[in-house]
Amino acid sequence: MKHGRMYDAIALKHAFTPLAHWRFTLESVLNGSVQDKNLVIRDESGNGNNLKLAVANTPNMEPAAAVNCMSWEPSGADTCLHFHNDRNAKGNGYYFRTEQDAPLNHEIFAEGFTIEAIIYLPDPFDEKIHSWMGIVTRQGQGAELNRSGEAEVLATMSVSNCKEIQWVSHPINMRTSTTSWSRYLAEGKWHHIAIVNDTKRTLLYVNGICDYNSPVEPICGIAAIEGNGWNIGASEWAGRIDSLFSGALQEIRISGQALHQEDWLSFAAEEELLEGSYTGEPQLSGDHNYHFVFVPDPQMQSYLNPEMLEAQTEWIAKQQEHMQIAMTAFVGDFVHNSDSTVEWNRASSAVLKLDESDAAYMATAGNHDYDPTQAYLRFLGPERFASKAYYKGCSPSRYSSYAIQKAGSYSYLWLMVDMQNVHMDVAWCKEILIKHANYPTILVSHDMMYMLADGETNVPYQSENGAFIWEQLIYPYQQVFMTVNGHFNGNVHQIRSNEKGQDVIQMLVNYQDRYRGGNGWLRLVELDEQNKAIKCRSFSPWVAKLSEDTVLQYPDYRFLTGRYDEFEFNFDFAARFSFADPNN
Repeated sequence: MKHGRMYDAIALKHAFTPLAHWRFTLESVLNGSVQDKNLVIRDESGNGNNLKLAVANTPNMEPAAAVNCMSWEPSGADTCLHFHNDRNAKGNGYYFRTEQDAPLNHEIFAEGFTIEAIIYLPDPFDEKIHSWMGIVTRQGQGAELNRSGEAEVLATMSVSNCKEIQWVSHPINMRTSTTSWSRYLAEGKWHHIAIVNDTKRTLLYVNGICDYNSPVEPICGIAAIEGNGWNIGASEWAGRIDSLFSGALQEIRISGQALHQEDWLSFAAEEELLEGSYTGEPQLSGDHNYHFVFVPDPQMQSYLNPEMLEAQTEWIAKQQEHMQIAMTAFVGDFVHNSDSTVEWNRASSAVLKLDESDAAYMATAGNHDYDPTQAYLRFLGPERFASKAYYKGCSPSRYSSYAIQKAGSYSYLWLMVDMQNVHMDVAWCKEILIKHANYPTILVSHDMMYMLADGETNVPYQSENGAFIWEQLIYPYQQVFMTVNGHFNGNVHQIRSNEKGQDVIQMLVNYQDRYRGGNGWLRLVELDEQNKAIKCRSFSPWVAKLSEDTVLQYPDYRFLTGRYDEFEFNFDFAARFSFADPNN
């Protein structure tokens, strides 16, 4: 396992014997077949925890043919079992259950556990079909043991609607369940998942990297109900089979102790490796230079790691004078769940640090920020900006807005174009651009440009919204020289030409699908008028804060240094801004 990371050495390296070990290959078939609906997978540990093929019990529906729901397909040197369950299809799907007398059914893991799974997500991943697919699930409900969660399963490793791994379990020493999450998993690729518990806490790893850990309360074991076993390839809800797995399984192993990473199942990660630096502090490269800061979609941080968003805004507030931060722009998706008051309060609390320090900032909403109650407007609407001198007004929808802020030799117009109301607000946006034709303009909207990988190259494309914004608000207006958006996973940049043949810099900045939902990385844009350059870097105030008392390992980089994370544009300010009024 390469590029792994263990947090505080949760597991000790030593010899062990797994409690159960299943390989989903033809060589591991004990007897039966998929076609005859009686397939049995052998427990390679020798402990007798064999798996039997089972049909999901959906009332009043005839079972579908098992061969339509499962197939043996080549995968490298092996032949692995692929699942084709479809919750929208007529008929039932298939999964596996431990046999009734399996020793694993009685195990409560009082000495800790390690649950590993090597899985392949379907490509394409369809949220309607594949959300909350169960991989490994302990049968039974918390309510059967008088625990919280009326219908909540005792334990499950599942794939969320956003392709995250979710681990939920009821420990033997608590009355409530605990939950751990991963970052987004790439579809169409193999992943190694490890859930490691040392009787104190539970850590979740994807391809050897720990994303999120469980709460600080001691977590011991997994509660069990007498007579219930385990499901492989299916979750439960209210005591019934709920979401069946689709994709492929290569191997699953369950051990009764916290394993050292070197003892995990062998696996070669296919994911992109980040490039970066563990040391250094951001600095201005010239005394007269200044910064714009862009905060990528913070939704996963508001949801799971609010301390990271707090570290970002705290750093901006403290560094605004030293780093000459003229403006900070949030590119949208402040929250993951728009109906979550907790997430909104977390986001608002983090932004409050900028209010308290009089740091200039602007914001636009993302698709995760809209709800019927208009929570975005309550927390980050015009009223929050009304007393700020740089803030100049909002659109009829109240979602789009603009500001004027002095920086270096120019007064810059910041136009925040709302993605959901762009067609309603476009006339207002044009009025602002026409009225301020002599102001160099940065246009920020959540949804404009996305990227697709072509080998090691990220290729930029316009979204439907992006094409509309380009045609209506960028191409005809020479003052718009930069656009920034989030929404789509990944990072890419390009230079396009407007109607007059002038350069327009466009950047997609989004780290939410990376380690721990972005790991606190910001996009710093330094404008160097004297040397005719715009320099872009990606820096994490969270990691800088963390490193004061932590030995950093991959991928906890202060700076990301990959070609789409650190780059520079040649930019002749005087020539490009020849339209600008020096009296602004």
